[in-house]
Amino acid sequence: MQIFSTFENTINLELAIKTLEKHGVQQESIFAVPLDNRQEDRRFFDTISSADGVSVVDIGMALGTAFSVIGASIGFELAWGPIYWGLIGAFVGFMLGLAIRLYIEVVYKKKKRVLKGKHSEVILIIDCPNSMSELVEEILWGHYAMGVAKIK
Repeated sequence: MQIFSTFENTINLELAIKTLEKHGVQQESIFAVPLDNRQEDRRFFDTISSADGVSVVDIGMALGTAFSVIGASIGFELAWGPIYWGLIGAFVGFMLGLAIRLYIEVVYKKKKRVLKGKHSEVILIIDCPNSMSELVEEILWGHYAMGVAKIK
């Protein structure tokens, strides 16, 4: 049976390996593979096949709507009329909202665009007999494995 688990690269991984060896798992049956984490920045704009759920135009749409209503209301008293001033207000509001959102995403949240949460850094693969699978799984969970899977 093969047991796969993921760990952060901490002392808990070393302790899990040593504990497995003490309980009879041969060193040749334990295989640890370190993973390379993402080094490049995540893309700011989404493509059609992948999206991160962050909308760039949401504030722009809201401010565009608000400014168009204000522009149309004030436009009744101005020379060009409410339609032109409503369109001008919508454009100005949208551009202002877009600028605010871009500032927030590019400057303020620059460091938060990396992957969030804990990252799996090492995959541990263990070959063991079926009789030891429960013990090995308990040892891995006891040493803070991020995930464990068994394959017969």
